[in-house]
Formats: sequence, C-alpha cells, structure tokens
Amino acid sequence: MSTVHRSCPICDAVCGLKLTLDGAGRVTSVKGDQDDPFSKGYICPKGASLGRIDEDPDRLSRPMIRTADGWREASWDEAFEAVDRGLSGVIEAHGRDAVAVYFGNPTYHTMAGFMYRMPLTQSLGTRNVYSAGSIDQLPKQVACGLLFGDPFAIAVPDLDRTDYLLLIGANPLESHGSLCAAPDFPSRLKALRNRGGKIVVVDPRRTRTAAFADEHLPIRPGTDPYLLLGIVHTLFAEDLVTVELEVDGLDELRSAAEEFSPRVAERVCGVPADAIVRLARELAAAPTAAVYSRIGASTVEFGTLAQWLVDVVNILTGNLDKPGGAMFTRTAAAEIFRTGQPYASGRWHSRVRNLPEACGELPVATLADEIETPGEGQVRALICVAGNLVLSAPNGPRLDRAFPGLDFMVCVDPYLNETTRHADVILPPPRILQAPHYDFLLLIVAVRNFARFSRQILPLEPGQLSEAEIMARLTLIASGAGAGAPAAALDEAILEQILSGATQMPGSPFEGRDVAELRAGLDGDSGPELLLDALLKLGPYGLSLAQLKANPSGVDLGPLEPRLKELLCTESGRVELAPPVLLADLARMRERLSGPRPEFLLIGRRQLRSNNSWLHNVETLVGGSNQCTLHVHPDDVARLGLGERAIVRSAVGELEVPVEPSDTMMPGVVSLPHGWGHAGSPQRVAARHAGVNANALTDESVIDVPSGNAVFNGVPVTVSPA
Repeated sequence: MSTVHRSCPICDAVCGLKLTLDGAGRVTSVKGDQDDPFSKGYICPKGASLGRIDEDPDRLSRPMIRTADGWREASWDEAFEAVDRGLSGVIEAHGRDAVAVYFGNPTYHTMAGFMYRMPLTQSLGTRNVYSAGSIDQLPKQVACGLLFGDPFAIAVPDLDRTDYLLLIGANPLESHGSLCAAPDFPSRLKALRNRGGKIVVVDPRRTRTAAFADEHLPIRPGTDPYLLLGIVHTLFAEDLVTVELEVDGLDELRSAAEEFSPRVAERVCGVPADAIVRLARELAAAPTAAVYSRIGASTVEFGTLAQWLVDVVNILTGNLDKPGGAMFTRTAAAEIFRTGQPYASGRWHSRVRNLPEACGELPVATLADEIETPGEGQVRALICVAGNLVLSAPNGPRLDRAFPGLDFMVCVDPYLNETTRHADVILPPPRILQAPHYDFLLLIVAVRNFARFSRQILPLEPGQLSEAEIMARLTLIASGAGAGAPAAALDEAILEQILSGATQMPGSPFEGRDVAELRAGLDGDSGPELLLDALLKLGPYGLSLAQLKANPSGVDLGPLEPRLKELLCTESGRVELAPPVLLADLARMRERLSGPRPEFLLIGRRQLRSNNSWLHNVETLVGGSNQCTLHVHPDDVARLGLGERAIVRSAVGELEVPVEPSDTMMPGVVSLPHGWGHAGSPQRVAARHAGVNANALTDESVIDVPSGNAVFNGVPVTVSPA
C-alpha cells in the first residue's frame, strides 16, 4: 500500500487529495489532504470518486479507427498516419480554413491542454477555432477585456475577508465555485456569516446556496442586467458612488443607467424595486463587499452586459482591487497568456452568420452552419479535443446530424461517446493518475495565492502515449511536419521561444542570460513539466518545480493583494467604465422592456455529483438526487395538469421528460440539468441512466451579441402533459 498526493482535476475548486493505492496500482481510498494549506482536507463526492473515474473500464486505452465494419484498435503510428492523411487531404483540397478545431472543458484542467492549445491553433492556421469558452465564460472575458484591456483579468470575491457577498446566478455550494477557485466554499461562506457578514443570492431557483444564504431573491432568468442597472441607478441617484480607481466613462455610465430605475427593473426581472434599492445601499454601506456571478448570468442573452455590470458595481462601491472586495490573483507561474496589448475583437468573422471573433475564437453556436453550408471555406474536417459537442453545444442534435457530412474528424478523448462516435480516429489520453498535474489556468482565479504540483502517480503501460505526446504529434501533423515527427522537437521549440523571449524582456529574471544555459537548468520529465519549471522561475515568487515537488500538499503564497495597475492595459491606461460596444448593446435591453413574455423559461441545473457528461459513467455519481428530471413549481404542475412526464417544446426541438415538482422553482421557470442524453451509449453506466439532452431545446440562432456566447438559460419553452 502507498499514499500519494493529487490535485483533483474534476472541477474548479482545485482541492488537494490523498490517495491510497494497493500494490497493483488500484485506488483503495481517496481522502482530503489535511495538510493542504488551501483546501485543508475538504473533499466532495466527485473527488471521493476519483479512483473509480480513473479506473473506468469503459475508458479507451488504444487508438481507435472507424471502418465500414465498425471500430477497430490501431497502433499509434497507424492512427497518426490516418490523421495525417485525413487532415492533409482536406487542407490540400480546400485550404486551412476548411479545418476546425474545438477545445472542450477538460482542456482547462490538464497541463497538456494548456501547453499545446496555442501551438495547435497556430499550426492549423485556421480561423475556425472554437472552444467551451463560448458555451460558458466568454461573456466574462469579453467584459474584462473591455473594462481592463485584459480578458484574463478576472476578479474573484475575496471570500475570506469580505463582509457582504452578493451572488447572482451562482450556486457554489454545488458547483464549488466557477471562475473562482475556492476549495470548501461551504466553510468559507459559514465563516463569512460567523464574522457577522451577510450573503444574498439572486437566482430563479432556491438552490442549495440560496437556501443557505441570509436572503434569496428570485429573478426571471436572463434579466440580471436590469437588476444590476437598477443598483447602478440607485448608487448614482443617492450619491452612494465611491470610485477609488482611475476610470473613464463615469458620466456616460450615469447617463445610461438613468432610464433603468429600480421600478423599471422590477417590471422585467420580478425583483421588487425596494429590494433593489436596499441592495445598492447595503453594498455601499458594507465595510467590504463583493458581487460574484457565474453561469446563470453568463449563458444568457445579455451575458456580457451582466458580467460587465458585476464589476461596475464592485468599482462604484469602492470594492474592486481591495481586500474584502473583488480582487485579482497573482499566480506562481508567469502568465504568458497575457499579451499586454489592449483587448480587441472582431479581427475576423464567421463565414455564414458573419459573427465576430472574440478572444481568438468563433462562437460554437455557428459551428453547424460552417459545416452544413457549401461554399469556399466550408468546414470539412474537425479536430475535437476533450469535447462532447452533441450534448454540450446549443442544439446539439443538429451537430449530431452535421458531423457525418465531414470529410474527416479526429477526437482526442478517452471515451467512445455521443460525439466521438462520428470520428474517423480517436486518440485516447492516458488515465488521470498517469499524468502530472498543475492548474495553469484555474489558479489565475483562486481566492488565495497558491501553487500545487502533482507528480505522475502511475507509469504509462507499454504502447501508451502521454497526453502531451498525443497533442504534440497532432500539432506537428497540423504544421505539415508529418506523422513521424518527434514530439520532443516541438517541446524544445516552445521552450526555446519562451526562454529566448524572457532573456530579452526588461526586468525579467532571465534578462540577458544565455538560452542554452537556462534550458540546461530546467527540471522536468516531460514538455509540460519543463514548461512549468520555466514559468515558475519566471514568476513573481521565484519558485521552481523542485520546490513544488518537495511540497506535494502545496505552497501557500498569501492572501490576495491589489494588482490592477499591473494588469490594466486599455488604450487610455484607465478602467473603461462605459465601453461603447456595451452601451450600444443596451438597445437590445430597451426592446425587451416592451416585448412579449414567454409562458415558461428553461434554465439549467448544477448538481453536486455531476459536472460534465463524462461523469455520468461512474456508478457512485449517478442516482439519488443526481437525476435528469424537469423541476417544475407545484402550482405550475397543478395548473397544467402535469403527471409523471411532460413534453417540453422550444423553437428548435422537444423532449419528453420526467416531472419532479419542486417548490424551489420560481413559478413560470422550469429546470433541466445539462450533460445527459446517453441513450444507446457504449458507456454502460451512462446508458442505464440515460436522461435527455437538454440542449435539444437550446436555440443556436440566439446568442449573447457582444461575445457570441450560447444561451442556455432563459430559453422560451412550452410545457404540456405527456
């Protein structure tokens, strides 16, 4: 028996775990790491199931090639040769824009996903780049780009020091935080309350977090910017504004908020005007306060406006970049994804719907258009990395119908699932415990400065490739180097580029030094480990991979400190409170004031033992409360005469679903969880708990305009007895 340390890679909480393994390398126990200074022993049901997730017998271990007679296993060389033929054939015949690439949510949780994402994109040279960002957090990144010049300058609530927390469309007691790495969110909220603080939740559903809070304000889905503008209106009207930063656009913001009074907001969002006024006063009066918002106010029609106004309220109340307010993490690893250049979008547009690029990608809501519509630039090949688009994309069934029309499709994925079944080649990465781990991206939104590295626990089996080698070889194929190009060559090129740039950067720890000497001094057993060592040594704390290896429970780097000045990179050098593109988008909100009101609005639902579709194949995580049912308020159940099942119809599809009456729902709002719809899946546990695909109801033609993000919450539907 042996005990090892591991960062949990399942959600955004980045908890530290201790795993016990038997002599055969099987996980016999998973516990929270009590010595971890960040998570302090916390563990959730998903983390406790890490061993079963890792040992899932349905995981693929060898490459798969689809033939006329079905799937067969292949060698890695044969699989990469097939990928080379497929991609090269499309590029030679139709050009590079005929290849699309999609990066799914798990790529944010692996070292290889971070290291090779940009090289793969650059090697492809295509404008058809898509990711889970445009079905999740892109509105927040666009808002931060417009406000601060940097789409990665995402402020998180300083949970451990704040006196007042306003949560909008967020359910961290079940999600454990999102764009906010905060292990043991429940204890942090309890501590907030115990020190005399207040927690208010704005949500259409009385979630677990809302039930815990001091106050819950139900709101009509998708109307959060009206409430936030009502708060902004009140702050100006009652002379409660306290701006402690250098800002532009204060007068323009005041003018824009004038017409959105709390009374106007009440008519649209359903939150009483006096409650909106009180929220403004409480935020302004609290010694420290933070507004935090996530999926419920991001994946909506006015998502960018909502995310912009979250930070606007934090700024107007003097709580941005201030202890106890909303702050910016300082990571241990140098943040090479920050360009230092002012944010710009619309550098190219999609071919069919003319949708603008944002943060280097096009909206996944238009991927089906690009595949189905003939003409120059039509997408004819797809590289899908860790994504199950049929279940996660808006109107996923349309993509299910579109994928067979591709000339070639390759997936990097451990499962044969609803999306990868359409692939010509599947390249499976190894098990979780067969890879090292460091949270490059999640630690930029941690509520405390912290670093933790997890060693590779189990060796690769004979014939297995690491995720890093798979991604490197795929990148080399995309660059035209061929199927046999050595992966190490790409790793060395990436490292040489970073080290060379650092030696020429004024103020860098590597300034003026010899690149070869620096490379010789790097520690690591793989490309991602070498990259991490370089970035740690370039980082603000001067750490190294060796130091993190010596501290497997992690290194505490202290509480958040003000750092907006070093992140700010707008053209004016000031915070842009009133970006013209967002002021212009307020016109859509004005139109909604007099528009028709649907009878029902559909929202998603986060569940404690679920995250994405790939977790539904673990027996310990399905069943119980983790069910794919339609939550409906009992009054709506009675009024409609609903029985055990209902028909839910939207503009693009319909589903028959089990009904679960729940007084947690706001009347006129129904809820389905995402990631289900596994009927007929070769994943055996998932198939037994199939559920329905909620994204058969989401309309890909409706997007958040400034970001292009898909709209999953506030979907107009009708509900009737089955």
